Amino acid sequence: MTSPSGHAAEIRRMLAPFLPWIALSSLAGVGAGAATVALLATINQVLNRPGGMAGGLLLTFVALCAAALVGRAVSDISTNLVGQRLVAQVRKSLAQKILSAPIDALERYRTHRLMPVLTQDVDMISDVAFMLASTVIALAIALGCLAYLAFLSPQLFGLLAVALAIGAAIQTLAQARGVIGFWKARDHEERLHKAYRAISEGAKELRLHRTRRQRMRQEQIERVVDSIREVNSRAINTYVLATAFGSALYFLLIALILGWAALRSMEPAVLSGFVLVLLFLKGPMDQIANALPGIGRAKVAIQRIADLSARFATPEPHLHFARPANEPGLHEAIELRGVRYAFDAPEGGEAFVLGPIDLRLARGEMVFVVGDNGSGKTTLIKLLLGLYAPHSGELRLDGRPVTPESRDDYRQLFTTVFADFYLFEDLAASALPQAALPYLQRLEIAHKVSVKDDAFSTVDLSTGQRKRLALVHAYLEGRPVLVFDEWAADQDPSFRHLFYTELLPELRAKGHLLVVISHDDRYFHLADRVVRMHAGQIEKEQATRPVLDSLVA
Repeated sequence: MTSPSGHAAEIRRMLAPFLPWIALSSLAGVGAGAATVALLATINQVLNRPGGMAGGLLLTFVALCAAALVGRAVSDISTNLVGQRLVAQVRKSLAQKILSAPIDALERYRTHRLMPVLTQDVDMISDVAFMLASTVIALAIALGCLAYLAFLSPQLFGLLAVALAIGAAIQTLAQARGVIGFWKARDHEERLHKAYRAISEGAKELRLHRTRRQRMRQEQIERVVDSIREVNSRAINTYVLATAFGSALYFLLIALILGWAALRSMEPAVLSGFVLVLLFLKGPMDQIANALPGIGRAKVAIQRIADLSARFATPEPHLHFARPANEPGLHEAIELRGVRYAFDAPEGGEAFVLGPIDLRLARGEMVFVVGDNGSGKTTLIKLLLGLYAPHSGELRLDGRPVTPESRDDYRQLFTTVFADFYLFEDLAASALPQAALPYLQRLEIAHKVSVKDDAFSTVDLSTGQRKRLALVHAYLEGRPVLVFDEWAADQDPSFRHLFYTELLPELRAKGHLLVVISHDDRYFHLADRVVRMHAGQIEKEQATRPVLDSLVA
């Protein structure tokens, strides 16, 4: 978590562009509140004079009504504008920061923590923005009413102020306890999102394991849902009880004022003014009290958004969005020279270190990367792709170092199908829709998928079919280097055989560099080289074709 000062700085940064509109909304709200208080004073004056509302009082009353109406409208419209623009800015800013964040930082943050911020927390700001203007007006009315009561009778206002101070202290304590509850509920929400993701992505495994399925339902869903319900209920009930106390306090104050008037002589205008204002004041005060739970939750949401924004405040340097993609060519080879990468050590454990790695991958080669789980295959691939920046050593393209300035251009060499790949529906900008049909037919998914409006008609397919569709993307992009992470793992034997014996050799014949993570040892002989990983090191590098045998030797 970032520090409170960091939260405050991030919140000020988010609100800075809207300060003029916030000021306008506040001034208009204060004006509407002042006009409302003046209306109450006018009504009290009319009640205590023989002529009623005659002459100038009628014009004053109409003018004050118009001022209250215009002020409320301007305040509401300004606040609505600020709320909508703020939410839009937050959404765009968070998306930009996520797109620009270093991959390893994104991997550490985890999806179940990210999604509640992007959905619930941002929506919470939008909801509170609608009630903010009316709350500001209610606050202005409340302060104006208190000032008017102090003008009517300073002594009676002093008694009233003591009682209100007690009520305000109780409200403040209730708000503090409520906010603590909302923080707890927000933490439980992250756990619930994690559980929802587990039951969605692990549905097959849960169906096969009754004990785990029952434990998932009872301990990770029902128990967390009940915890959220209980924490939110306690927090909101705290606000409700404080509000009920405040309502009762108003009527006790009215009784106190009537008793004071019975014991001491008091002008009728003062007595009617206090009773009238206190009866009217209950509405704005209840409105403020009812807004406090939402404001408390919004405070938590804003701090969560500020925390996420601060975590991704340092973007990957030289990541380009505005300029067209500069796709470099691969003329000779990609080299890793002394490349090393170390992960942060888990609590009570040792850090995993990859390297130093020396590896040369030439244009037109097909290289298999093999090894046990945890041997460093995926980390090696991410370094090769430029997704991770080496902690030491260097990456070279055709003999030239890949620098931070050129890394984003370097990445445009690659098309990948990761083991945990995401399948986009839209085609690459340079791909012609009709070019996809032969590949769809060859991979036997043309009966399920077509191309319409530069996008695939569906990606709602089996895992194996989705990987075949991802391969169609790779064909259409036509980039120099293709990387496949266990592509054949979800294919039936016939497609697995087609992939290794026909599709990969054809791509190699076209001059592509192919890097394939695989456990299918029956097809290793088809590769030019097999690179075997173990404990973050290249344990063995073996050429499988006669020409390369002599080179490796």
